[in-house]
Amino acid sequence: MTDKHVTIIGGGVTGLSAALDLARFNIQVDVVEQSGFLGGHAIRFACKATDQCVRCGACQVEEKLKAALAHSNIHFYPNSRCKTKRDKGRFLFERQQSPVCIDPQKCNNCGDCFGQCPEHAIRKGSSAAHHPFYFLDPGKCSRSRGTACDICSKSCPQDAIRLDAAPRIETGHTDAILLATGFSPFSPKDKPYGYGLFPNVVTNLELEAILRQHGLAVRASDQTQARRIAFIQCVGSRDAKLNHLWCSRVCCGSALRMAGRIKFLQPETEITCFYIDIQTFGKDFEPFYGRMKQEISFVRSIPGDIFEQEDGRLKVVFAEDSTHESSEALFDLVVLSIGLCPNPNAVEGIDRSGLKRDEDGFIPAGPSGKDGIFVAGTATGPMTISESIASAGNAAKEILVHLGFLSLNQRN
Repeated sequence: MTDKHVTIIGGGVTGLSAALDLARFNIQVDVVEQSGFLGGHAIRFACKATDQCVRCGACQVEEKLKAALAHSNIHFYPNSRCKTKRDKGRFLFERQQSPVCIDPQKCNNCGDCFGQCPEHAIRKGSSAAHHPFYFLDPGKCSRSRGTACDICSKSCPQDAIRLDAAPRIETGHTDAILLATGFSPFSPKDKPYGYGLFPNVVTNLELEAILRQHGLAVRASDQTQARRIAFIQCVGSRDAKLNHLWCSRVCCGSALRMAGRIKFLQPETEITCFYIDIQTFGKDFEPFYGRMKQEISFVRSIPGDIFEQEDGRLKVVFAEDSTHESSEALFDLVVLSIGLCPNPNAVEGIDRSGLKRDEDGFIPAGPSGKDGIFVAGTATGPMTISESIASAGNAAKEILVHLGFLSLNQRN
């Protein structure tokens, strides 16, 4: 075992991948995750395979999580934040962890507590690799507002819920920091699509979770099978009014792979994709796109309004591309492909990091060995799961050079 130590801020696929690459060199790695669960956004993604794998990357996230949880050199701190400052060539960190209210040594994932809480403070994980699979969100718990409630603890047959758990603050030194803080999903509430008002208007991330949970595309309002589905692309990206001029790269591939999965499982489903243009990133995407043109309808127009009908269906109003005349269509479910935006908290707590954001708000990638602070994944800009894993690998090599495990030549 070496005496080197690396702190990774962010427990998504980038952080997990980098942790595994570093841990193989017997480096002690701490992964600090702000939320209660590991895996980031992508751990909620559903497999989109049809009669063959479509390389969506969802399975890679699950594999990385399982491998990282099993590695003795990797230590996880969910529901935590970290502050750092330079100290004699290293970094002094202060790690603050909110109360761990469900004891992982006692919890057997029975689920008796889930659904009991009137404030819905007990949350479920998205992956079977999570243990415990359940997490008590202190911010939602009524006890945080002074109410004496112990419904969840009384419902637990394993006595695993500790409502009197205290927060933990730990300090120590680390030799390098990797920011794998990911992206912030665009909120479409201010768009004229009724998101947050009409239950059957969902984001692509929410449809991922629906497919993962139900195995089918169902309406959010009543869990009945959606027969007509619309995807609306570029919601929150490539938008001059918002000054969001970047392409989020993953949205087209994600939408079409989900559409392909739905058509495979529910062949009778009618699917329409409203788009500006289709971005075909990756060598395998072009032939896949060609096949999808035979299965779903493409309308080159971004809708202007959505209106809910009495039966919960949604009337989508749009302009025909060729005639510019107004048209409308009814759907059971509308999916908004929301943009990947910069994480506003990406450098929170990093003292004198010298990291600067680009014109879009992301942190440019690149070697920063003399500083000991590195950045990878979607913190640097939109990218796919596979690209995030590759970015993590590159960052891990830079860290290994910085720590003296690899030479500059070996890095390449």
